[in-house]
Amino acid sequence: MTSTTTSLQQPFTLPHGPALPNRLAKAALSESLADRAHNPGDGIKTLYRRWSGNGAGLVITGNVMVDRRAIGEPGNVVVEDDRAFADLVEWAQIIKDDGAVAWAQINHPGRQAPRTLTPRPVAPSAVALPGSGGMFAEPRALTHEEIEDIVRRFATTAGILVQAGFDGVQIHGAHGYLVSQFLSPLANQRTDAWGGTPEKRRRFVLEIARAIRAEIGPDKTMAIKLNSADFQRGGFSEDESVEVVHALAAEGIDLLEVSGGTYSSAAMLGVDPTLKESTRKREAYFLDYALRVRDELPDLPLMLTGGFRSAEAMEDAVATGAIDVVGLGRPLTVEPDVPRLLLDGTTSESHVRPKRSGIRLIDSLTELTAYTVQMWRMADGREPAPRRHPAINVATYMVRNGRDSIRVGRRGL
Repeated sequence: MTSTTTSLQQPFTLPHGPALPNRLAKAALSESLADRAHNPGDGIKTLYRRWSGNGAGLVITGNVMVDRRAIGEPGNVVVEDDRAFADLVEWAQIIKDDGAVAWAQINHPGRQAPRTLTPRPVAPSAVALPGSGGMFAEPRALTHEEIEDIVRRFATTAGILVQAGFDGVQIHGAHGYLVSQFLSPLANQRTDAWGGTPEKRRRFVLEIARAIRAEIGPDKTMAIKLNSADFQRGGFSEDESVEVVHALAAEGIDLLEVSGGTYSSAAMLGVDPTLKESTRKREAYFLDYALRVRDELPDLPLMLTGGFRSAEAMEDAVATGAIDVVGLGRPLTVEPDVPRLLLDGTTSESHVRPKRSGIRLIDSLTELTAYTVQMWRMADGREPAPRRHPAINVATYMVRNGRDSIRVGRRGL
């Protein structure tokens, strides 16, 4: 079955950095494929060679951490200096070889760092992550000086990445990581210059944006991935999120990628019970929020990730002007060539769907492990195996990540 994707095939010009050749993006996925020194080694390069030339006009890497003392998952790439500069150059070039634009997603996990990796994580406040089953240790509150150091680290990491050939960076401000923690009144209970009011809670991300722009200059792209809300009672609300977007737009952010939820309430995976069934059927989980941002900030480029599966829904979202770029994440782990197939009309949809058991924690774990394991297969030079039983994926993930967690934990990173 073929489909018309005229709007998806159109290039898109950003305020800073190179134009995107089309409207389909490979959204960030945490690969957990760094080598033992947390550099982008052979596995991650093999994975991105498999994705190279798949039709996506924009390719965003998974988590690149700004501090090797704070790692979100085993196998995260860390860039805090130029020790792996040659590997970064090769990684960026692999992505760009067939004409795609390359962005690196940069991140700090804050309290969302497994205790096996970070026994004493840091956060805006000494508030443990709820509903994590003891996976994450209780954090200590950051000092003012430490917060300023992390801001500098984001800028340093961004500068090294663009020097290595990446066309821009994306700040990870969603899914419960440190930027998201500062924005949340549940996680950020400070009463100093970094918390206590919405304006003070957003200071951290604004300082990061200013520092990155000063570091990378006007010729590179600075984007952000931001929650529409964290879907927790008393948490980061949609109204406050829109206020943050207004402030970021004033700082010259080039593109907003809309997502939502945390790993305690995984709306971004489509398994959270707060998502209405009508929203799932419409595919775009956070389209209502994107439409609100579009109405209030019509000139801000928007990318929407989460739920898109059919060419018809993607084409409609772009053709109507609701968004500018469609983000695809999980589909590319199972159907790595699906952007090209959608663009040339060979297929009309991705067949990836959420895997649910009805138990929220298990559903989230099943989703995360299934797609991570598919990336690991491609990193080993094999094709995805989407029909593998979920239990096998979970076991594979736990064995490999458990081994790496112990190794990294013993090294004291």
